[in-house]
Amino acid sequence: MKVDLRYPIGNFDRVETLTPDQRREHIQAIADAPARLAAAVSGLKPEQLDTPYRPGGWTARQVVHHVPDSHLNSYIRFRLALTEQEPTIKPYDQERWAELPDSRTAPIEVSLKLLESLHGRWVLLLRSLTAADWKRTFRHPELGVVSLEQTAALYAWHGRHHVAHITSMCNRF
Repeated sequence: MKVDLRYPIGNFDRVETLTPDQRREHIQAIADAPARLAAAVSGLKPEQLDTPYRPGGWTARQVVHHVPDSHLNSYIRFRLALTEQEPTIKPYDQERWAELPDSRTAPIEVSLKLLESLHGRWVLLLRSLTAADWKRTFRHPELGVVSLEQTAALYAWHGRHHVAHITSMCNRF
């Protein structure tokens, strides 16, 4: 069976509601993401960091910079949903962000530190949420209304997804 290099752990399956145990599992996955990403890139040489994880895909370096870009946007969406009534969030063009000079050339340590700090704060927030908080929503202009529990599930998957991009690339070389 051939693995789809775009989705080495499979596609994200959107969920409507989560059990408290599922929420805890997703929070733990978010908590673990910085260390897992750091481990995936540990010891990679610059030429490996500048290798696309798949033909036509981002380089490992771009992936490392993309994860905190994406997760920072999600963290802000959580805060907006918790403090406003169904706010409409602004999406961003992740493809164009990945092409900016810092995403293509910056040392990965900068983004690994950012991700670690961001997730430290995000996990504190996630662990403080009540059952009612998890049901709060924001409006995504392309996806419609999205709950915080759906978003937590997505970002638990997202971290694992990008770590698998890098580890699968390393396993092929």
